[in-house]
Amino acid sequence: MLIRIVKLSFHIDNIPTFLQVFENSKEKIRNSNGCRLLELYNDKNDKGIFFTYSHWDSEDDLNNYRHSDYFKEVWSNTKPLFNKKPEAWSVDRLHSSKQ
Repeated sequence: MLIRIVKLSFHIDNIPTFLQVFENSKEKIRNSNGCRLLELYNDKNDKGIFFTYSHWDSEDDLNNYRHSDYFKEVWSNTKPLFNKKPEAWSVDRLHSSKQ
């Protein structure tokens, strides 16, 4: 499994548009081949910073999504809203605990 974390920064005025883009696309992304989880987080101290957190069966599944026409469409609607370049990490889970 691959875990993907993406940090997205927006001008405050662009947040409602971003949230609508996410709302409109989240189910299709979640139903992409190999996607097991998609979550959206908002920074507690800076409301202009969001993180997407997703689980993929493999790097190939993530890359197939990232090279899809649908990703290009979503990204073209999201990219103009950024106030900083997005940052992304692909990580392996080393430990998890139940609370």
